[in-house]
Amino acid sequence: MEVREKVKIVITVASLVAATVLFVAEYKRRRHRRKQTSSLSSCYLHSELKPQFSFKRVLADNSYSGFKHLKLDDGSSSIEKPSNCHPYETEISVLLENPELEFEFLRGEYSLEMSDAYVWVETESKLKELAETLAKEKVFAVDTEQHSLRSFLGFTALIQISTQEEDFLVDTIALHDAMSILRPVFSNPDICKVFHGADNDVLWLQRDFHIYVVNMFDTAKACEVLSKPQRSLAYLLEAVCGVATNKLLQREDWRQRPLSEEMVQYARTDAHYLLFIADRLTTELRQRGTDSSSPDDKLHFLLEASRRSNMTCLQLYTKETEDFPGNAAASSLIYRHLNGHGDNSSISLDAKEFVRELCAWRDLMARIHDESTRYVLSDQAIVGLACKQPTTTDEIYDSIAQADLATESSPSLSLSIQSPSAVICSHLDDVYQMTQDKLAKLDAILPVVLQKCLGSDGTCPISIFNYSLLVNFKTKLTSRSAPNQNGHKNLKQFTRKASRDLFVKKFSCKAPVYHNCRIYANDGRLLCYCDRRKLEWYLNRGLAKLVEEDPPAITLLFEPKGRPEDEGNDFYIQTKKNICVGCGEGNHYLRYRIIPSCYRVHFPEHLKSHRSHDIVLLCVDCHEVAHAAAERYKKQIAREFGIPLFVRRVLDSKEAQGTSSSVEYESTGNSEDAGVSPLHLRTAAMALLRHGKRMPSSRREELLQTVKLYYGGRDISEEDLERALLIGLSPHERRKLERKKGASLKYSTEVSHKDKQENSNIVEEHSEEAPGGSERDMNEEISIAADDSGNGLSGGDGASELNDTQCNGNTLHQQNSKLSLLGHGPHGKQIVEYLLREHGEDGVRDFCQRWRQVFVDSVHPRHLPGGWNVSHR
Repeated sequence: MEVREKVKIVITVASLVAATVLFVAEYKRRRHRRKQTSSLSSCYLHSELKPQFSFKRVLADNSYSGFKHLKLDDGSSSIEKPSNCHPYETEISVLLENPELEFEFLRGEYSLEMSDAYVWVETESKLKELAETLAKEKVFAVDTEQHSLRSFLGFTALIQISTQEEDFLVDTIALHDAMSILRPVFSNPDICKVFHGADNDVLWLQRDFHIYVVNMFDTAKACEVLSKPQRSLAYLLEAVCGVATNKLLQREDWRQRPLSEEMVQYARTDAHYLLFIADRLTTELRQRGTDSSSPDDKLHFLLEASRRSNMTCLQLYTKETEDFPGNAAASSLIYRHLNGHGDNSSISLDAKEFVRELCAWRDLMARIHDESTRYVLSDQAIVGLACKQPTTTDEIYDSIAQADLATESSPSLSLSIQSPSAVICSHLDDVYQMTQDKLAKLDAILPVVLQKCLGSDGTCPISIFNYSLLVNFKTKLTSRSAPNQNGHKNLKQFTRKASRDLFVKKFSCKAPVYHNCRIYANDGRLLCYCDRRKLEWYLNRGLAKLVEEDPPAITLLFEPKGRPEDEGNDFYIQTKKNICVGCGEGNHYLRYRIIPSCYRVHFPEHLKSHRSHDIVLLCVDCHEVAHAAAERYKKQIAREFGIPLFVRRVLDSKEAQGTSSSVEYESTGNSEDAGVSPLHLRTAAMALLRHGKRMPSSRREELLQTVKLYYGGRDISEEDLERALLIGLSPHERRKLERKKGASLKYSTEVSHKDKQENSNIVEEHSEEAPGGSERDMNEEISIAADDSGNGLSGGDGASELNDTQCNGNTLHQQNSKLSLLGHGPHGKQIVEYLLREHGEDGVRDFCQRWRQVFVDSVHPRHLPGGWNVSHR
């Protein structure tokens, strides 16, 4: 035993020595490389030619301007289409409504053997020949290879296209400016294009070539419909074709020419077998439809796969934007690395500000040199620089090299990304200057860096990727510094921006909503997708067994009551993305209730069981559009049913009895004028409780008269004021106010009992001009969310789930910013009761469909989950 222990110790020591030697050798090698590189008198781009610099035109440059999509000058309509409109939306919509499913993917016999022959397309004449060949086909397969490490936005480096007879590899680097030749073929609705997992491919083709895919069959979507255990192309190649492929080759540098034999084989394989795979999957889809219990639903599975595939075609590429260069990356780094342990005592404000400076500088340099931000400067290097605060260029260089060397996981990574990068070596003085000018602001630092790189005597070459930065960068900085300007317009824009940021920070989801965990029946059929907590509930009780870990999946050990397909609920067996269903924004989102809660809360319980269908994710901008449309439609509902939208006055019915001799009511002589706006009541009560003893007597008397209108004119006590403070609040808002203000629970209980009574204590008045859901109202909601009064936003759809006594103020005070938070009183309950009384549950279902149509017409969602539809029951 002693000999074995000694051997272990010797081996351990030898391993440590070897690792240290390798570390030192690599460190010295990089220092030597730095000395060689830093001796250059100008930017490394003067000596290193990048393939994309040969492009004569790019559609998505590195500036801060948005992406401009192709506009078709067809002259078919005199109506100007919005800038974010898909140029082929009409053609794709026709396919969604009437899909072509009669053709076959293969003609005659098909051999799985892949020959050595293929066509390398690198000249414009060959590209035209390819376009002519594809125009004669009914179907062809497509795949793309991307390069992103040495490019800011990335670019398509290769396109693989396969027909049943031939494989084509299109050199998109050599033919970048001529790729529009293929545009008519890809947009031809009579030709089906077969992809696998095309969500990114369609966006990349738009970004680089203005190529839009029309009529697609996505084999990954077919796998979803068939509930395959895996959806990867590698799985399909092995399961359907018996072909193994090395997916690590996907990470190779696809810019290199010529391609290695392994890369050519890999690229051909991804497209060559797609037609065969699509043919087998469609056969299975048809068979599954034939086996369906419904005779009228034989093509259901194939139709659904086609619909999901063509929905992918409707996606539009957008350039990611942020408030200020590198802002999002800086915030993430500060949260993950500096505040990760919950102890901020050792982290100075200067360190955090230095992280923001480095991230902004890295973003700008990546755009100038058309490099990815991870190539320019890694996250680990930024954290290392911020923590060590180096004071010399050598220390800066060493800090970056040590941080990257410590995090490298493989030799291949070391060879692909040199550290420090050529950008750092050429512009090391800029980083040094930022370490010295610790008090300088980014608004002053970055323009100097930009002029130094791209100005009249700039060190870096101007290319089509970075030339527009000089103009657009000034605009970017100006928009950020708007609050420092005196112009009213700029101040208003900044206020709206600040309100939007507050709304995002306060109400957006803090974690992914959809976990896409799977639950299978004991016969292997997919039952639903759910979150991790539901999965753990079954596992902890021994009701299921874990069958996959990433993403998690379980199989139930008992027979469930029903199956999703039994009720046609395909929506519940689809994966869902954590993005805005309207525009695809993934950085922030919040839940939106398509059917406003003021109605749904009164539905019969069994009609609320499938509520997840009508709760979607929207970004702030799409939420604003949907909320405004919903508020407009509520007014239309109010006019249609003759049920007023807002209750405008409220009074205490018990206290008001026998008060006809009261001075207040004698003066009016009309019971319709009895009561007071709940907003004014609560505001007056709050002011009296807080400052009643200190305010001028005239003002105090004025507020007391407002409260007395609720209590029938009698004298009031402090307990009455506390009770009045709770009028019109939802239970959640009431509890929140009690915790904040210490209001007595006795009075809360008493008011809650009153809220359950009928509307005898409310004097209703019709209002045609109720506060709407405009852009202004959205900002007003944001401002009230942080208000000291305790009023809060309790609903995710812009309409809170409120009780029947909530109401809005009278029309004389509609400009008050708090009115949009007070709900619609008994309007929703009366609408639902009318529908149930006159039309039964079918009336409620039709009512739901109307709201879904309003949502679709206003937001035009392009990223709804598969299976979602307006007529869902």
